[in-house]
Parts: sequence; structure tokens; C-alpha cells
Amino acid sequence: MAAAPFLLLSIRGEDEAADDEYRAVMRFGGLDEHTLRRIRLTHRPLGDIDLTAWSGVILGGGPYTVSDAPEAKSATQRRVEAELAELLAAIIAADFPFLGCCYGIGTLGAAVGAVIDRSHSEPVGPVTVDVTAEGRADPLFAPLPDTFDAFGGHKEAASVLPPHVTRLATSAACPVQAFRVGANVYATQFHPELDVEGLCTRIDVYKNHGYFAPETAQSLKDAARRRTVTHPMTILRGFVDRYARR
Repeated sequence: MAAAPFLLLSIRGEDEAADDEYRAVMRFGGLDEHTLRRIRLTHRPLGDIDLTAWSGVILGGGPYTVSDAPEAKSATQRRVEAELAELLAAIIAADFPFLGCCYGIGTLGAAVGAVIDRSHSEPVGPVTVDVTAEGRADPLFAPLPDTFDAFGGHKEAASVLPPHVTRLATSAACPVQAFRVGANVYATQFHPELDVEGLCTRIDVYKNHGYFAPETAQSLKDAARRRTVTHPMTILRGFVDRYARR
């Protein structure tokens, strides 16, 4: 019997960034086009999702910001956020395997009552992440060193988590770099699918989206190339290995 595929939900409207994200999740997760299916939510509605048909759900990052005022959001973003809220409610209730990357902090955080705001934004580029004591006991984070480098860049973050949520990682500028709800529902602020080439692609695609001054794009790429980022991908591969089912 074939393994149930994983589902990647994408909020990237730009083909170059969306396709690069899909390839990266396949590469670092050890998946292919048969075992990782994709829905681009910017291009079509989510529709009905039968969780029993999937091994797990992965939500990619992108330019949406959950904490923005509703009137500042496009009709597409409002539709996507409503669909994701309904899906996440079902995922949380079932404690179904989920990994939200960057944007997942905002969407999953909002679903569980975390405070999501712009108090702890981080610039695009490398970030030093520290695993918490709770993270040391977590099956996806235990294989990581106590401190590791990752790539990120975000306008909003979780500043306060509710008591029933487990914080797994932190950084100097951002108190919540990863958390877990229940036993199987995860979100990371950094990108577990992102290597330096992928970051450079996103710098090119999003240089006019307000993450950084466009004229600094090359210096951001140069700074990223001076750091070695390999550990975050362990989380993505661990998620796939732990939850792949037949």
C-alpha cells in the first residue's frame, strides 16, 4: 500500500517563490511529487480536506500578516485566513500532524489564543535560535544542538503564548521561535525548509514587500552566505519520518 501523502499549503502568489518552496520541502523532507501534494491558496479555494487521507499538513510562509487590520487585507487573504482557521480548528481538535513554517506562527498562534503582534519582528537573514528545556524533550527538536543558525525574516511574531502551549525555541530578538500544541501540532518562526539559495530567491522576489530596503538586497545575500545553516532541515525531515503512514 502506498504511503499517504503530505499536503503543502502555499500562500505565495509568486510562481518563483512558490515553486522554490515546494522543491525545498520535497528535497529536505525526502519527498517527491507523489508524496507531497500542493494547494496554492492564492490560486484556488482550499475546499474540503479529509485529514484521514493525509500523513500530515505543512503550511508554508509568505507575505501575509495575520495581525494586520482586516480592512488592510486583500479579499484573497481574508478568504485564505478564514479557510485556514477552519482547517486548524479541526487539526487542533484531532491533534493531527501539522507543521507551520513562519506564517504558521501567526495562523496557529491566533487559533490557540496567542498574542500575535509586531513587537518582535526580525530582519531577513540568519538568526541564532536557542532550544528551550521543553524543546530538548520534544521528538522533533531533541536531535538539534542547543543553539543553531536558521534563516528567517518576519513582520509579526507571537509575543505571548497561552499556558497550554509548549514553547520549543527562542532567540534574542524573538521570544517564540517555535511552539507545539498538543503532541503533534507545530509551528516555527524560522524557516525549516530554507537554505541560502532559497533565501536569496526570496530576497529577489520580495524585495519590494516591505521586509527590507530594496537597495540592501545584495548585502543581505552576502551576509546570508557567510553563515552555515543546516540544522533547521532536521525538523522538516523528522516531521516527515515521524508521521509518514501507510
